[in-house]
Amino acid sequence: MRFLLDTHTLLWFLAGDPQLPAAVRERIEQPSAQRLVSLASIWEMAIKISLGKLDLGMPLRELVHELLPTNGMLLFGISTLHLEQIVTLPLHHRDPFDRMLIAQALVEQIPILGRDSAFDAYPVERWWG
Repeated sequence: MRFLLDTHTLLWFLAGDPQLPAAVRERIEQPSAQRLVSLASIWEMAIKISLGKLDLGMPLRELVHELLPTNGMLLFGISTLHLEQIVTLPLHHRDPFDRMLIAQALVEQIPILGRDSAFDAYPVERWWG
């Protein structure tokens, strides 16, 4: 199964945070899972780090080049099809990073693993346990 991790889900998974439901952790850890992490999430983290709103406890480069591959996660690029989808998305959700995740999930027809119920305003599958 392919799925896209939202930024909080990714951070909670990597940190072993108890806010991540056990069922979500189990789904991420399934050997057959294709775990996708959007470049939009990496961009969001970079901005939050630069604003002092996020401390990873390691350089962002280490998370991208060591932690993601170690956990079998693939960096998922942003295509022109994803950008074109943004143009037609209703403004139910105004966060630009989440809007990109929604666009990617719609174009690729894959679920998002995330707790943000604002995703439910779009015809995208969201899974949270």
